[in-house]
Amino acid sequence: MTDYLHLGAAALPALAALLTRPGTTQVAVLADGNTARLCYPALQPHLPAGHRLIEIPAGEDYKTLETCQRVWDELTEHGFDRHSVLVCLGGGVVTDLGGFCAALYKRGLRCALVPTTLLAQVDAAIGGKTGVDYHGYKNHLGVFQLPEAVCIDTRFLATLDPRELRAGYAEIVKHWLIADADAFYQGRQQGLFVEDWLPVVEQSVAVKQGIVRQDPTERGPRKLLNFGHTVGHALESYLLLQGRAILHGEAVAAGMICEAWLSVQKGLLDAEALDKIETFLFTVFEKVQFVLLETEAIAELARQDKKNQGEIINCTLLRGIGEGAYDQPVTLAELAAGLRYYHRL
Repeated sequence: MTDYLHLGAAALPALAALLTRPGTTQVAVLADGNTARLCYPALQPHLPAGHRLIEIPAGEDYKTLETCQRVWDELTEHGFDRHSVLVCLGGGVVTDLGGFCAALYKRGLRCALVPTTLLAQVDAAIGGKTGVDYHGYKNHLGVFQLPEAVCIDTRFLATLDPRELRAGYAEIVKHWLIADADAFYQGRQQGLFVEDWLPVVEQSVAVKQGIVRQDPTERGPRKLLNFGHTVGHALESYLLLQGRAILHGEAVAAGMICEAWLSVQKGLLDAEALDKIETFLFTVFEKVQFVLLETEAIAELARQDKKNQGEIINCTLLRGIGEGAYDQPVTLAELAAGLRYYHRL
């Protein structure tokens, strides 16, 4: 499963080799308005002549079926077949949406991902999850489909503003909290003051790959990777529906505090560990603002969480720093209480 991953200086040459394999008919690059301007020039030398650039608007607001239709229209109009390759150049929106478009187009177009944000490099592009938002619900439509290649070049991180870089860091912290206590204790000394991101990205990718390898389609241990996301997705969806700006990683950071608190309430995590988690996260992330009266409405959105079974809301909690516990049933009232706890901090 790891054969498709290429990290560091060899990543883009590996992509070039893939795109020039015999039998490849056409190549398209899917980028958003930001990556077309900031990242595409660095990718161009590794692309074959005659490739096509498909540009979509940037942002979560455009992670929709309507955007997919635009991509499919372009591929159809220009005669792309199943021997063509779609290269997705961007953050999580582009890699999720592009992978989804490729999986459905003619029942499977070849696909390669070139993640350009920290969040995409350590999380969104790893493991074969694809999808789009639907009626405000995060990744409500999607399939599991591994790409032919994920090519991670951390030099693209230089194109990010500090807020985007920080948002991706939330997923790194999540990996530490569910599976690597030593990395948490080492990483919290350094925080975002990282000179070379490649070792950090490699370690985080290794954690995720180790979990995904056990459970490719999220029937069991892969649910660990949803720590912080039951509350985080609900909070993100609610704020975006209200027209209030928030990045995915910012919502996940808030969700991790709420869900760590719930872990304490259920006797899984001790209060000292919660304090360490809160202290570290608040040194990196600003507090997400919402009104106390909104907590029930935010929690209500968790009814659509993909880990649920019937009326049971399944959450990933912590048994300790470095040890997650999946399929932990929680109630809407408990989620709302977690949000109220966060609001008071």
